[in-house]
Amino acid sequence: MKRLTYPLRAGAALAAVLLTQLMAVVAAAQQSGQVPGQALGNASDADLWRAIRQGAGNLIQAEGSTWRALHNGPLSTYGIWIMAGMVFLLALFFLLRGRIKIEHGWAGRTIERFSFIERIGHWLTAGSFVILAVTGLNILYGKYFLLPVIGKEAFSVITAAGKFAHNWIAFAFMAGLVMIFLMWVLHNIPNRHDIKWILQAGGLFSKGVHPPAKKFNAGQKIVFWVTILGGLSLSLSGWTLLDPFTTSMFADTFALLNKIGFALPTDLTPMQEQQYAQLWHAAVSLVMIAIILAHIYIGSLGMEGAFDAMGSGQVDLNWAKEHHSLWVDEVQEKEQHSGRTAPAE
Repeated sequence: MKRLTYPLRAGAALAAVLLTQLMAVVAAAQQSGQVPGQALGNASDADLWRAIRQGAGNLIQAEGSTWRALHNGPLSTYGIWIMAGMVFLLALFFLLRGRIKIEHGWAGRTIERFSFIERIGHWLTAGSFVILAVTGLNILYGKYFLLPVIGKEAFSVITAAGKFAHNWIAFAFMAGLVMIFLMWVLHNIPNRHDIKWILQAGGLFSKGVHPPAKKFNAGQKIVFWVTILGGLSLSLSGWTLLDPFTTSMFADTFALLNKIGFALPTDLTPMQEQQYAQLWHAAVSLVMIAIILAHIYIGSLGMEGAFDAMGSGQVDLNWAKEHHSLWVDEVQEKEQHSGRTAPAE
């Protein structure tokens, strides 16, 4: 008998909860002018679920349906279009413009573009971002594209390992962000030369056009600030997901935005915080992936001599003069004042 006591008590408790929720549904139906039989027996599916949500707020978290609809709908769909659109535009640009050559040919002399520590900071950020992007895309799209190809067992192993890597490599990405910010923030402050660079599109679409630029041109500055600000946003939202139900980042952000005229909810539940964090994290990631694809293209296939900047750190002198003439003048002037030798042969 004692063995039956606990199951009976549990069943009675569950029945009491269900009865309470049913009574709440009936009360809600009565308040809306319907008799109980109409509320449950003759109602449509939409009416039934609406009544359940009104009377069983703790049983069904309605915002979860909104999250699922946004996650599986606009977020996933627009993400594919954004990335595919960028790939298409880059392919079209390559077909029409071809590889951007060094107009005056290789000089045979080089100038140091980035030091060893600068390249470490860049590759730490870039390498970790690529891994985060691949593992994140698998979480978002893998069950649609990868799972049917490799099967459930292999997909399970790959996704579990990817999630583990995603969580921990995120800290390497954060460290890289700090490094490149400290090293390059002063070089990425906008100046008047950036306006001319933007008006001429950096000479990317016109041969023989080389707008002056310092160490970083306007296009590189855009990538820098997208990386820093987007990376910071990803880090904060990612931390919310790594340590769930402990932060109120979005409620606090919404409260600040409301002070300047917005009308956003601030009484978010811990679950809603997680839902907002996941949607924001994914949306920012997809935009950043598309922008970084363009950055990778220009720094490798799209422009002759560009990869050397982050490869060996030494770039051809003619390449440097064509794309960063003001920076070359500054470096050579410093070398003359310090009595250093000319650029390396």
